[in-house]
Amino acid sequence: MDYHVHTAFCGHAGGMLEDYVRAALEKGLSEIGFCDHFPLLHMRDPSLTMAPEELPRYVEGVLRLREETGDIKILLGIEVDFFPSQMDEVAGLLEAYPFDYLTGAVHFLDGWGFDDPRYLEEYRWKDISLVWERYFQLAMEALKSGLFDVFAHPDLVKKFGFFPPDPPIDLYREFCEVARDSGVVMEVSTAGLRKPVGEIYPSEDFLVMLNRFQVPVTLGSDAHHPSEVGHAFDQALVLLRRAGYREIVAFEGRDRRSIPIPS
Repeated sequence: MDYHVHTAFCGHAGGMLEDYVRAALEKGLSEIGFCDHFPLLHMRDPSLTMAPEELPRYVEGVLRLREETGDIKILLGIEVDFFPSQMDEVAGLLEAYPFDYLTGAVHFLDGWGFDDPRYLEEYRWKDISLVWERYFQLAMEALKSGLFDVFAHPDLVKKFGFFPPDPPIDLYREFCEVARDSGVVMEVSTAGLRKPVGEIYPSEDFLVMLNRFQVPVTLGSDAHHPSEVGHAFDQALVLLRRAGYREIVAFEGRDRRSIPIPS
């Protein structure tokens, strides 16, 4: 399955819902989960997320397509940016819709869109160790919020290839402890292979530790074009098995089940 697929609804992806289903069928996937960006409440940027008034249309489109398509299981998900002060309001808005899973993510550090190429220059003035620490602090708060079923691209902070001088083992360990206690499923995302860092999220060392803490995982491509659906899943499965995983998590109606990783 591919549980992280975006469409033109998010403003920075190409292709409509039907195009992604067609691509998933061509790839031989058994499930596809739409996971477009939940509207930002504190700002309007049509290049980042759908507008609030578009959310019902997104949900209706996915549900309609599910009714019309019998060859593949279609799930309704959404990717929600974590802003500590907004989560109560966000939770109230999400309750109105029958999501199969809610995916949390951290894309902003105190107002800075750290993974947005438009703001890449900011890295020149940042202490990278502090950037990593702040990212993982917010990521752990997101896990503790109790709102999310999945956490997307767990080490997204590495996207542009900026790493702290010392391996962030302590950050990984603390995150893994919180992830284990929260019950949130970690996304293994092949999107990093298409970014400057050139590796899967999370890194192999991080993934090995997540497995050691018995944190469950699922799969996502973070596709922003139909051609990216299921991208490099063969590599992801090899990495998962090498890290010690033998199962991945599937969702339906916020309930989860485990399925074996094919050998």
